Amino acid sequence: MKQKRYWWQSWSRFLLWSHVISVIGFYLILWWRIFPDKKDRVHPLPLAQQAPAGGVGTPNHPFVSVIVPARNEERNIRRCVTSLLEQDYDNYEVIVVDDGSTDHTGQILDDLVASHPHGKRLYVLRLRDDLPDGWAGKPHALHMGTQEARGTWLLFTDADTWHAPNALRSTLAQAIEEQADLFTIGSTQELPSFWDNVMMPMAYLGVAMLYPPKLVNDPLSPVAVANGQYILIRRSVYDELGGYARPELRATLLDDRDLAHIVKEHGYKLHLVDGRGLLSVHMYHSLDETWRGWRKSAYLGNRGGLAFVLAQLIGLPMISVVPFLLPLFPGLARLLGERSVSRKEALLASILELLPLAAFRTWMNKGLGVRWYSTLMHPLAGIMFTAILGQSAWRVHTKRGVDWRGRQYHNGQ
Repeated sequence: MKQKRYWWQSWSRFLLWSHVISVIGFYLILWWRIFPDKKDRVHPLPLAQQAPAGGVGTPNHPFVSVIVPARNEERNIRRCVTSLLEQDYDNYEVIVVDDGSTDHTGQILDDLVASHPHGKRLYVLRLRDDLPDGWAGKPHALHMGTQEARGTWLLFTDADTWHAPNALRSTLAQAIEEQADLFTIGSTQELPSFWDNVMMPMAYLGVAMLYPPKLVNDPLSPVAVANGQYILIRRSVYDELGGYARPELRATLLDDRDLAHIVKEHGYKLHLVDGRGLLSVHMYHSLDETWRGWRKSAYLGNRGGLAFVLAQLIGLPMISVVPFLLPLFPGLARLLGERSVSRKEALLASILELLPLAAFRTWMNKGLGVRWYSTLMHPLAGIMFTAILGQSAWRVHTKRGVDWRGRQYHNGQ
């Protein structure tokens, strides 16, 4: 008489169903961790038909210095600066820091100064290509921009952004009302290409997993991050903390996260909100740009050190690739002498894993505005981000360094 074997007595079944429980749990917990709170959204104000009342320099109508670091941004700079010059707020300046550009960025900025109706608001600060010792490019450009700024609030934004006309007035009003010291908003991602749709959802998943907005906005949690595409900070707070001239901020490649950490660590109020509709960005225009962009920050932006990164290198394929491959599991088990798992059982396990995966991706896809096929590309994105993370960690630890905007960092020099 054949003795009955329970699932926990078969290594193949134990492995299969342990994986099912883990994957279902991962997506349910991830969704719970990153589901936004209603209060963590921007409150857009109606477009102003004329300059807002309140008087120049009053607490509710402060002078704002918008600082845009730009290095070889001829593709983006006109759209960005034009949108900034056309804000429906009347008490601000725009400082573009041309960080040693060798393309047509400078000429475009000169043309905007001369031809735009609000060109007098624009000031272009030109830097040399070589950096002072101990500085990374973007923190240095932002620091130099703040030295020219006259505002009681500073807005740091990127050259690949577009700002709705009511963006500055809406975010400033909300920051003042909430008594926030650093107010930062998430953006609408412009994702026109195939690789945009494949890669951005996985990137968003990773960032949200590491930095859940609920924890970022919890003053009792040490987790802190900001979106470098839009950081609105009180000048008094920035100066008191030393800004990007602080030794630990000068060479960072994660200028947004590290500034947010300093602000929160010193007891100031940080608020990260959903700003879609007021701010949009097209981060990368090719697979090569995407790879290099995320490779720059994938390892350095991780929490938990090398051990956690190694766990991610194993875990990422497990939650993104393996659910699609489970129907092949019985054949693999048979090669190893185990016949407990049938094809029907493996297919059921795959369906049970794919249901929460698909539900999570449907919710996330809607928020990002990505195309329907991106969910089917989930395994491809998982493989590619595993490779990006592994290469990022390897390049940092072997001192080969990471490259960005024609400059090398963490290369042992």
